Amino acid sequence: MPHRPEPSLFTAFDGHRHLSSGTLPTVALAGKHAVARGAAGPVLLFNNATGRSIDVDTRGSDEQVRERLSREPGACEPLGVRAPTGDEVAGAGEGAAPRGRGRPKLGVVAREVTLLPRHWEWLGAQPGGASVALRKLVDEARRRNAQRDERRAAQERAYHFISAMAGDLPGFEEATRALFADDAAGFDALSAAWPADIRRHAGWLAFGDATQPTPAAGSQS
Repeated sequence: MPHRPEPSLFTAFDGHRHLSSGTLPTVALAGKHAVARGAAGPVLLFNNATGRSIDVDTRGSDEQVRERLSREPGACEPLGVRAPTGDEVAGAGEGAAPRGRGRPKLGVVAREVTLLPRHWEWLGAQPGGASVALRKLVDEARRRNAQRDERRAAQERAYHFISAMAGDLPGFEEATRALFADDAAGFDALSAAWPADIRRHAGWLAFGDATQPTPAAGSQS
């Protein structure tokens, strides 16, 4: 399946009906226009990376809204990609300056780590010292647990979404248990009575490919 040119970063709902999926300006304007047309509501906007509802400022003209929201962090980034933090930018900037001989800075951020003496002793004995050993351990753990971490993140974002949109719908508790049991078939069966757009979007957040557009996109049911 080809990737969508405009990634589905955010999604807007008018009550149980899907309005739009796309970048923040696109989705916010869809919500604004729906309200202007007298949408039954409530009109809610969701961050698909977290499943949480968000508040945006839609005052002014469409162009003003588009320009303002385009400057928001993550407004137009694909899922899984984020803007660097201030510390990272500062670190990278220091690393980019001419340094002469020696190892360049890599944009690292200093934080306090509290360990027992035996941990420090072991780390200090590793090639490159404690900092290098810790970075290697973290990278190894990230690679080893990547699939599990992705599944947990998907379950959590789907849970945030259904808590907001389906908390009072039949089968919510049972569907939630199926979600965290990683039971896609059970979740689909237990959410069968939900409005179609909510069901589709929740299933996509939980079990779909986050790099692809939500199946609810374009639905008017």
